Amino acid sequence: MRACFVVNGRFLVQNLSGVQRYARNIVDALDRIEATRGASLLFPKGGLHPAYERLDAVEVGVLRGYGWEQVELPIAARGQRLLSLCNMAPVIKSEQIVCIHDTNVLSSPDSYTRGFRAAYRSLQPLFARRAVRIATVSHASARQIARYLPISLPQIVVLPNGHEHALLWNSDRASLPPELPVHGGDRPFVLAIGSGARHKNMSLLIEIAPSLAASGINIVIAGGNEIGERSAARLPSNVHMSGRVSDDDLAHLLDHALCLAFPSLTEGFGLPIVEAMARGCPVVSSDCASMPEVCGAAALMASPLDSAQWVKHIETLAMSPQLQVDLAGRGREQCKKFSWHDSAEGYLELLESPVVATRRVSPGAPPGVRVAAVFATLGRPEVVSKTVRHFLSNQRLLPSSVIVSCATPEDAGDLVHLEGLKIVLGPVGLANQRNAALNQLDPTTDIVAFFDDDFIAHPDWLAEAAQVFQDESSVVGITGHVIADGIKGPGIVFEEAAHMVEAAAEVGARRWIEPFSPYGCNMAFRMKAIGPLRFDDRLVLYGWLEDRDFGAALAKTGGRLVRWSGCQGVHMGVKSGRTSGERLGYSQVANPLYMLKKGTMKPDLVAIQIFSNVASNAVRLLRPEPYVDRKGRLKGNIRAIIEIITGELSPERAAGLGQKRTVVATEGKPAGAGKA
Repeated sequence: MRACFVVNGRFLVQNLSGVQRYARNIVDALDRIEATRGASLLFPKGGLHPAYERLDAVEVGVLRGYGWEQVELPIAARGQRLLSLCNMAPVIKSEQIVCIHDTNVLSSPDSYTRGFRAAYRSLQPLFARRAVRIATVSHASARQIARYLPISLPQIVVLPNGHEHALLWNSDRASLPPELPVHGGDRPFVLAIGSGARHKNMSLLIEIAPSLAASGINIVIAGGNEIGERSAARLPSNVHMSGRVSDDDLAHLLDHALCLAFPSLTEGFGLPIVEAMARGCPVVSSDCASMPEVCGAAALMASPLDSAQWVKHIETLAMSPQLQVDLAGRGREQCKKFSWHDSAEGYLELLESPVVATRRVSPGAPPGVRVAAVFATLGRPEVVSKTVRHFLSNQRLLPSSVIVSCATPEDAGDLVHLEGLKIVLGPVGLANQRNAALNQLDPTTDIVAFFDDDFIAHPDWLAEAAQVFQDESSVVGITGHVIADGIKGPGIVFEEAAHMVEAAAEVGARRWIEPFSPYGCNMAFRMKAIGPLRFDDRLVLYGWLEDRDFGAALAKTGGRLVRWSGCQGVHMGVKSGRTSGERLGYSQVANPLYMLKKGTMKPDLVAIQIFSNVASNAVRLLRPEPYVDRKGRLKGNIRAIIEIITGELSPERAAGLGQKRTVVATEGKPAGAGKA
């Protein structure tokens, strides 16, 4: 029986990178399987291919590039199922399996040209919807695809890269230039493989080069000729650029290197890792995206944002021959988990029956991550007791620490007796109380999550957040999806909120929105990004926009702020002891203007914030909601406007208005959060 499918051979006319190497090796492995006899590989004019034994290689059409792939290929492949292995596929073809290696063009756009970004952003969502199945190369990449493209995680099959090709390279045939310091000598060298694209993070190696030079260690970078904006002439003296190398050259480099350094910020798979392991070369790798999944326990892992960790790992490896031998042995075993033959068989299964999904098994939450959860509260001991106990008994990823930040021990109710929970006392005010918690966190904490005392988090909240921070190294802040927000109405009782969270069901693809300003009732941040930054205590009480202000200050460092619906929950919006309307109304005007001066809010958003809130208070004053003090709010608005004229306006002055005791949940808080 002849196989009836067609392979997209556009990769035969493209420059060889990890994506094209994947396609070549998958096709070679398919060609060695008898069941593929009679299947066709269609390629554009001018393409060169090896002599296939079972596949029929056919040159079709007169075009090349996107034109050939979008027009001529689907016509030539009509009536047959198409397999596309290199991120792109014809939009008009529905009967096809497509491998999307990653969505780095969306998560790291600065690494790509404008035209490349435009093509991927316009075409990928279209064929992702139409394809009968999407494949990818790692679980991390599958999660990334589900965040950025209109496809749900269960629809994605993981069929990874293999290692066998690296065993066929012959280092004896290497022809590296004699001046490259890789031919013996007293100074070991660290090998890096990659281009100057920003997400490859080769600049980290340039940064640590002087420290490694002091230890007598060279760095050899194979691949791109420039690292960011730095030419070879301006590189440290112990950094050497080899340019593009052959496979046999690469074999020599891997066979003689102290280690492979792989500092990428994001990768769909990270093929050089398994190539190094196959050749017995120790690996020092980034601890984010797909790299932990590919490395397993066979590499030294470091944050791509922490240069000191990289220096420590490399120097430790240089001083320990036993560690070198140990990592090389573990690497040889680890790479056996990744086989071209196994992945090729997976594609055959999909081509025969696209509903097959047995090969996609998602791993659990990232191991070893330390997440702290912080609840700020005031005057609602019964509420915070219920939410914190519910949180601790339901989270799939248990936090390394839980802090309840309050003004007096009485605010924490019976939680003061709960083992493993820390009560932190400090000045009244949401900014003050969150800062007090930040100052008490263990320095080894990786992630801090802030929750209002009346927020019920889904059991997967922390696990989903931890996974995003591992997968997306440039994300510094996450806001979750609020299933229902009682702050917009009379409020939601605890039992009803807990039931809503329990019954929450995901419909279709999850939603990833960026940029998105944090919403204080449920948000998490990367601790290394926070550093010495703290919430602005001039935004007093529990009033207005302190979450947006903190997020904007954090984003100035270059990090990304996102909303991810994988983190979800219900905000009860408890109304007891709420902030007086006059105080809040004053803050609705004073805080945006203060943030404008600070540079944490743009002028157009300031105008929208002030106008919409003042107008809403004035219009609804005639028929105010029973749970909103519209009269007090409008009074505060007017007072703030007058103080603009008199020059007395200051966000701290809100604390001196009204006499009602304040609590964490603030009326109308959602106006302080949203898409930036």
